[in-house]
Amino acid sequence: MDVNKQTLLGGVRVVEFCQIAAGPFCGMLLADYGADVVKIEPPQGDGLRQWPPIQQGYSENFASLNRGKRSACLDLKNEADRDLARRLVLEADVLVENNRPGVMERLGLGWSWFKERKPELVYCSISAYGQTGPRSAEGGFDLTIQAAAGVMSVTGEPDGAPVKCGVPVSDFTAGLYGAFSIAAMLARVRAGGLGGHIDVPMFSTTLAIAALQTSEYFGTGRNPRKLGSAHPRNAPYQAYRARDGWFAIAAGNNKLWASVCQVVGHPEWAGQERYGSNSLRAAHQAEIKSMLDPLFAQRDTGPLLDEFRAAGVPCALINGYDDALADPQARHLQLTLPLTLPGGHQTRTVGNPVWVNGEPVQVSLDLPELGQHTQALKAATAWKEAR
Repeated sequence: MDVNKQTLLGGVRVVEFCQIAAGPFCGMLLADYGADVVKIEPPQGDGLRQWPPIQQGYSENFASLNRGKRSACLDLKNEADRDLARRLVLEADVLVENNRPGVMERLGLGWSWFKERKPELVYCSISAYGQTGPRSAEGGFDLTIQAAAGVMSVTGEPDGAPVKCGVPVSDFTAGLYGAFSIAAMLARVRAGGLGGHIDVPMFSTTLAIAALQTSEYFGTGRNPRKLGSAHPRNAPYQAYRARDGWFAIAAGNNKLWASVCQVVGHPEWAGQERYGSNSLRAAHQAEIKSMLDPLFAQRDTGPLLDEFRAAGVPCALINGYDDALADPQARHLQLTLPLTLPGGHQTRTVGNPVWVNGEPVQVSLDLPELGQHTQALKAATAWKEAR
């Protein structure tokens, strides 16, 4: 049997009370795998709808995180709209929200309201610092969480100002943890167990993916430091500049180091005791870089990387997104999909990156206009009638 999005989370109903990135990404992942996701938006809509680039009134940023969902505009301070939201959740399997802690409780839509009425509900809350604790009332965006959780302390050049990771890792890590935790709890519910309240703090998930950095701190008592593109435990393992552009190599063991030495014409370096292990090479990485830089500066990236690949050394050009998306492997993986925005504008998007049984997960490319499904949901007597 072919396993595609319809057969992974098919039949699962999700109500999403989320804006901007972390929560909507979580909801979209569930939709990608076949869940029926209704996105509840305030009358002014998810704030991401206003983020450029905007084509014919529709944000491409919003489109990238909200495919395959339905949209209902509800004023949750209005009793009738709040009652509809409750009814939708009671007919659903999952609720996802990324408001500040306490907001959903004040609206009468918190876990405490649902847990007695629908104990099998999977209720997922994504927030900056979690539902409890001394910082739980604080809001946060990706930048501030990267700062608080240590990412900015290890990102950038050694003598440079703190910089954030260019990709919003805190937002999307929280969304991934949320979707994985929801899927895990759904498995328990489908086996006859109870649902529950999942608490996903962006602060915690960002620290959790820093396993190598936190273990370095635990093991040494010292803070990891900024190394630019270099690695604290391997060398040569960073970005280098050739005559016509930048590239990266990752020689993570003695065999790969010997291969690098062979490619650059200095096989004798591999036998030197001072470079005889990962730790020793990391301790002398500035020295190794000063040896390699003038050699690379005389070479063009194409032939040089061909030699590294032939020798088995992991390497890559440092691509912009134009080149990354045009890479033959990206085409093979069918990552880029044609997308039509509601106004008719033709654009593209990156689909689900996972393959199942030899095929990419097939995603819905339907995009909701603000409140497109509100009236159908209000008029329906059952969830399915609003499809």
